[in-house]
Parts: sequence; C-alpha cells; structure tokens
Amino acid sequence: MAGEPSKSKSERMPSAQRTGEARSLGEAKVSTSEDIAAFVAKARSMSSYAAGARGRLVFALDATMSRQPAWDMACTLQADMFREAASLGSLDIRLVYYRGLNECRATAWLSDSAELARLMGKIDCRGGNTQIAKVLSEARREAVAAGVRAVVFVGDAMEESADDLCVKAGELGMLKVPVFMFQEGHDPTAERTFREIARLSGGAWCRFDPGAAGQLRELLRAAAAFAAGGREALKRLSASAAGAANLLSQMK
Repeated sequence: MAGEPSKSKSERMPSAQRTGEARSLGEAKVSTSEDIAAFVAKARSMSSYAAGARGRLVFALDATMSRQPAWDMACTLQADMFREAASLGSLDIRLVYYRGLNECRATAWLSDSAELARLMGKIDCRGGNTQIAKVLSEARREAVAAGVRAVVFVGDAMEESADDLCVKAGELGMLKVPVFMFQEGHDPTAERTFREIARLSGGAWCRFDPGAAGQLRELLRAAAAFAAGGREALKRLSASAAGAANLLSQMK
C-alpha cells in the first residue's frame, strides 16, 4: 500500500522462519507435466557435491505417540552430527517432523546444536499416522530451491502408499540427494518400503534396536559426515566406524 514503509527482508519473513520455529507443511501436491519437465531440467544441472559449500541435511523424525523415547534420544544425539561435521566443514540442519492429525512441520535451517535441542525440547509426540510423503516432498522442494546433500529419516512404521513414496524417493535420487532410512525395530512393512526409498534415492537403510543410543549415534555421525564432506568423508569414517561402513556399502 502506498505510503507504508518498506520492510526489510527479515521483517517480511514469517515469524516462524525468523526464529527457527517450525512451520506447518501443506499437502504433497500432484506434479503437472510442466512441473516434471522443470524438475528434470533442474536435476540434470545439479552436482551431487560442491566443494566449499555448506553441508545441508534434512533431519526427519516420526513424532507419533509411540516415538517419545526415540525423540528424547534423538534430541540428545543430534549434537553428535554437528561435532562430526565440525572437522570436515560446516553443517546446516533442517528439522522436519510429523505427529497427530495431519500435522507436519519444518524448522528453518539451523547451524547451532543448542538451538536445535531447544526446539526439539518443546515438541511432544502425539498419536497419528505416518506422513513420510510430506517429508520427502519437503526434501525435494528444498533440494531444488537451495540444495540439500542428504536426508536422514528416523522412524519405526509406514502407513502410506509404498508406490507413492518410491516415486518421491526416485525424484530425490535424480537430484542426487540420498535418503538414509534409520529404522527402529523390526516392522516388516516398514522395512520393505524403507529399503526401497533408500535404494531409489541412492541412500542406505539401517536398523537400530529400540533404545540403542550407541547404534543411532553412529548412524547419525555417518550421515553428518557425508552431508559435510561427501563420499570421501564417509569413506574415511568407515575405516573406524561400522555404521559408516554399512552406509557406504549400500550407496550407489
């Protein structure tokens, strides 16, 4: 409106984006033919790893009711990802989580472990179905808009169309964004789909035992090493860490 003072870029941003608080994600949309053509062109132009750029990792968590113990564990272990990346370069993490009835949210990109822990500490787990499709759609959107080196997903269930999830995983694979699927427990339906998501995206699937903080810590460190330093960093870590070796052996 004429006569109103112009706002700075930070003032024009939604308050959730300025503070790092999680914003709500909408429904995953069906792509048009124009969308697909633009996406393919973008995918062909992208490099899987640009030296010197900040590593960006989408850290996605199932925050439905059964996940509270794992959420608390991940809140503590996320600091290990920043520590692992510190020796290799810089790392920004975007937390994405779903819970309750159709609630899926994402934070801003964060480079501070304490801030990520503060945000995670404010979130409680709530009953609801899985929303992995929204997680993968958000990862694709960010990969096209700003660049993402890897996606980490931690969960124990899958209650969606496996075919739909596989299509989204394949799109991330075209963008050279591997998805690391870390499964807690032994649900066979989840395992089949998680393995396919990992395969189609060029990532890896690994299982960890319920409550096994040491196992999850090793997997998160490996994913962070890849996001910050690429395959070579993961290869170096694999010489001393079984989790990294497991991921590397599966990646294309």
